[in-house]
Amino acid sequence: MSGFHTIDTHYLGRPEFAAVYLLIENQRAIFFDNNTNAAVPGLLSELENHGLAPEQVEYLVITHVHLDHAGGTSAMARACPNATILAHPRAAPHIIDPSKLVASASAVYGKDKFQRLYGNIEAVPADRVRVMDDEESLSFGSRELRFLHTRGHANHHCCIVDNGSNAIIAGDAFGLHYPALQRAGTFAFPSTSPTDFEPDLARESVRRLVAERPRCIYPTHYGAVTDIDTAAGQLIRHLDFAERLRDEAEASDLADEALEGYCRSRLQDYFSGLLDALGSVSHDATLRSVIQLDIDLNAQGIAFAANKRRRKARDHGR
Repeated sequence: MSGFHTIDTHYLGRPEFAAVYLLIENQRAIFFDNNTNAAVPGLLSELENHGLAPEQVEYLVITHVHLDHAGGTSAMARACPNATILAHPRAAPHIIDPSKLVASASAVYGKDKFQRLYGNIEAVPADRVRVMDDEESLSFGSRELRFLHTRGHANHHCCIVDNGSNAIIAGDAFGLHYPALQRAGTFAFPSTSPTDFEPDLARESVRRLVAERPRCIYPTHYGAVTDIDTAAGQLIRHLDFAERLRDEAEASDLADEALEGYCRSRLQDYFSGLLDALGSVSHDATLRSVIQLDIDLNAQGIAFAANKRRRKARDHGR
């Protein structure tokens, strides 16, 4: 019963796509990320399956505030009245006042679709939110949880090292590891989604996690990763490619949809070759649709990063 438990949130109706991790220690509980409001009943049901009540949840840990990680925070806070939310200093303000986060996401999805996907995201009282600095530790029973600030995917991202199991909760900092992609061996997929993609920092975060020499890494997408060195090597190579693509996009004369389309096409070519090498996995239509979703998000993030560098260069040239 004690230790980490993987909970499938069935995010976007897809199995083994996004996980929440439950840590139990001597009748005490922590949730790491909480997906969306739609996931909350399943999280509470899993808690009940382990003989625990919501009042025994002491912490809700947020790796970052992207909505597939933190969209259910206010609902979980209401359901677990004794839980303190732990987050990066840059993430905490968006939990206390989510209005900017909601406005930004609503602009991207449209209000109706946003409501269908995420529902109502409400403010969490400030006295229930605690910021965790880089390398700050938290005692939890016999365990020590150490927080690492890991930029590159999001500027407000943190990972959590658990010395009790020699494992790391990684959010999106160690890429995406869909189980169906692992049938032919380890396959790590990077996440360069908007709006904070920084390849140097992303590689630094990967290397920082590897340097901890964990037995296991738990990414949100999805499940335990134990072939850590292989996965890290793949992620570094993929991030190298993403950096080259960002620089090419920045140097081009393309803008807006054309720029994003160029990035998408280059990513599709790059990953199609890698997926073809996986054999039968490459013909899995459901899996390819998931990967296409990530390619689209990654293209948006790389195009956004290219435009950000263009704006910075123009500002410096004034």
